[in-house]
Amino acid sequence: MARLQATGIPWYRPQDYSRILAIMEDAHLLPPTYEIWREKAERLERDIKRSGQVVVRAVIDPEEFLVFCAARHLHVDAKARVAFANQATLRAVAKPD
Repeated sequence: MARLQATGIPWYRPQDYSRILAIMEDAHLLPPTYEIWREKAERLERDIKRSGQVVVRAVIDPEEFLVFCAARHLHVDAKARVAFANQATLRAVAKPD
């Protein structure tokens, strides 16, 4: 039986991007504008799809993300974004028993 391979990518809505930059402890690692971020994210998405994997866009709502991080005692940073995207991916590909 073939196993589904999926990768989650943290995804932002245009209206949330300035708040995302304000809350992230490592905002200096993110592109300064939504447009630049989106271009890079779409390029990454295409590359992952070319490798045969399914891509899950894990939309990060800034306020919900703060709650997610606090509940798990995570810094509000790249490591937490990856954890969030991984969780969203697991939910997206999970199949009921």
